[in-house]
Amino acid sequence: MLISGKVSSGSARRVLAAWALPWRRLLWPALAALVLAAGVVRAERVKDLVSVQGVRPNQLIGYGVVVGLDGSGDQTTQTPFTVQSVVSMLAQMGVSLPPGTSLQLKNVAAVMVTSTLPAFARPGQTLDVTVSSIGNAKSLRGGTLLLAPLKGLDGQIYAMAQGNVLVGGAGAQGGGGSSAQINHLSAGRVPAGATVERSVPTPLGQGDYIDLEAHTSDFALVHNIANAINAGTSPGTALARDGRVIRLKAPSGDDERVGFLAKVGELAVVPVKSAAKVLFNARTGSVVMNQSVNIEACAVAHGNLSVIISNQPVISQPNPLAGGQTVQTQSSQVEIRADKGEIVMLGGASLGEVVKALNAIGATPQDLLAILQAIKAAGALRAELEVI
Repeated sequence: MLISGKVSSGSARRVLAAWALPWRRLLWPALAALVLAAGVVRAERVKDLVSVQGVRPNQLIGYGVVVGLDGSGDQTTQTPFTVQSVVSMLAQMGVSLPPGTSLQLKNVAAVMVTSTLPAFARPGQTLDVTVSSIGNAKSLRGGTLLLAPLKGLDGQIYAMAQGNVLVGGAGAQGGGGSSAQINHLSAGRVPAGATVERSVPTPLGQGDYIDLEAHTSDFALVHNIANAINAGTSPGTALARDGRVIRLKAPSGDDERVGFLAKVGELAVVPVKSAAKVLFNARTGSVVMNQSVNIEACAVAHGNLSVIISNQPVISQPNPLAGGQTVQTQSSQVEIRADKGEIVMLGGASLGEVVKALNAIGATPQDLLAILQAIKAAGALRAELEVI
């Protein structure tokens, strides 16, 4: 409460400062949060962008037999290798069959067994395996994979597989040829069905150096990764050798080397914008574009051409008592139909604008392949076309 109508300037400043102090305490943290949020740039970890050279998995493959099927196995008259496998297996177990015996097996299927041996795998570790029929078995559901060796490219046995096969599907067949099926029944999985019997040596680098390989070849990305490692460890630790490989000076001890790679893998890297690319899947007709794709100003006219051929049966009958025969012929009609195609202006500097412009044409994904190829040939598409 003011007693006098006169207030000194010093008092006024003190009153204003006391009134503004709580607001400052609330305002400064808010401003700091806004500044930090504005400066935040999406970053990725080094281990998400690169892999250690030499640290890789190895594919394994083997041949086996699945038994216990409910009459859905191989037709042995058409797959003689299934019978040979069973005869050989029984002979190893001391069961000999009379010469000339013809086995009619319904509950057995010959399969290929595949798996992947990860890096640093040791004997005793279990692996998941995939079992796929190589005969004419209708289903592997409910079967059991008998002991099958898994070999590498060098012919050595690295794992042994056995177990119950899990098939993620179902099927039924009724009389008159009617049938119903859900998912695929000729392949299945055996979780933890293989046991590693031999390990593959996986050295971490050669001598004092470890090479990192980027997942994609990009000079800017490799340069950023090397700078991030040098900033996070010590200058001169990382050296970009080319567009994919980064060489690191690593400690000599195994424990120190593992800790060094763990630290390097967690470093943050600002990713670079990838090269413009358009991918076509020729089997499914899918078209995928990344965010770097842009189209310069161009005009496109798109129209569909349809050729329709229809056949109508024409029956010619002879007159009564003429003694002739009824003759059936085909009357063919060919029609060529061309849909109207309008000229549409295309152009866009962002992916959203490109999609919007392509949708304006009204083309199907199959038509986009020809349209984008023509735009690329005209020099208006700034992207690489790749068919997968």
